[in-house]
Amino acid sequence: MTNDVRTVTEADFEDWLRALNTGFLMEPATAPELLEAHRRRFGAGRPLGAFEDGRCVATFRSFPQEVTAVGGAAVPADAITNVSVSPTHRRRGLLSRMMARDLRAAKERGDVVATLIAAEYPIYGRYGFGPAAWTTQWTVEVPRSGLDPRWSGPEDGGRIDLVDGEDVRKLGPELHERIRRAQPGAVSRDELWWQLKTGAVRLDRNWTEPFHAVYRAASGEVDGLVSYGADDRWHDKQPHHTADVKWLLGATPAAERALWRFLCSIDWITKVKSGWRGPDDLLPFYLPDPRAARVTVHADWLWVRILDVVRALEARTYEGAGSLVLEVVDADGLAGGTFRLEASPQGASCVPAGGADADLTLPVGELGKVWLGDESLVRLAALGRVREEREGAARKADALLRAPGRPWCPDIF
Repeated sequence: MTNDVRTVTEADFEDWLRALNTGFLMEPATAPELLEAHRRRFGAGRPLGAFEDGRCVATFRSFPQEVTAVGGAAVPADAITNVSVSPTHRRRGLLSRMMARDLRAAKERGDVVATLIAAEYPIYGRYGFGPAAWTTQWTVEVPRSGLDPRWSGPEDGGRIDLVDGEDVRKLGPELHERIRRAQPGAVSRDELWWQLKTGAVRLDRNWTEPFHAVYRAASGEVDGLVSYGADDRWHDKQPHHTADVKWLLGATPAAERALWRFLCSIDWITKVKSGWRGPDDLLPFYLPDPRAARVTVHADWLWVRILDVVRALEARTYEGAGSLVLEVVDADGLAGGTFRLEASPQGASCVPAGGADADLTLPVGELGKVWLGDESLVRLAALGRVREEREGAARKADALLRAPGRPWCPDIF
């Protein structure tokens, strides 16, 4: 049968949500009292669906986002989420049709990149996406960390206070803006994000209110926030609880250090799960014994699909100076071509250079991997994913494109 791929309307909402829940192996029906919250998120995006005989069998949604490039520029992005295909309709090209439609629209709108968090690694490379930022989760064994259990607060004149969700909604957005403007790979958060994370809007009837703590510097400025929960575990009448960090934001190393120290000082807590952190996070080195922080997850996180090569390369900054001609191969015809990049710490120019001899030839997905400065073109060339047209071009490109710190996206979307 022919499946109709189209924009989803309000009249389709509950059927679309049922298909989404089915695709993610959740209870198909959503409780009536939660529908309005789901409808708010649905209405804030650009939902697509595939329909057969009037029934939704595949879902897709994108929404406006900004992602921080190397150097701090906020780049307009097409953020993709809620991708599902019902088990009865797999391998029929429904995702490909929805993705092609959405990416074309994003290109026409002027979005520079598309972004997503991939549930499964093999899916999105064929659409020109590449993993541009990775994430790491640590579990801290508090008793072996070497921390003084008598700690009673920051030694730098700052303080930590417990706050409630309303306080977080007031204090969090400004702090997040300060941090994300300086962190390559970080993305924008709207008002609904803060409402969902603090329980003002609930998508799940089993939502549990977390604890929240704020770090104020000696000046009184809010430089850090953390949201965390805890389990309830006892062994032989001894507490062995784990603090589970939902998210932690620190504008300074002092703020991060104080918040991690606070979490490790809570009575009954013997383990702290860090949540999704940047792979070069300082957490282990805030501890007297860094081995007490054990890596429990290390995985790809933010995937990037370049839609406009010129604007993407001009938006970011460069530590060194140099010239590079890139031949970008894009089977979908959205961002391919030959481009000359002239870059220095003072700025960059990228222009189409049709007919010029390329230094490197690479698929658009590989360009997405290196855009945030994390992946090495020397490594990609060794793997056969990038072709050197001039000897030494990959090393030259690495010197130009790699960034001193690793990108990190604190959010899942």
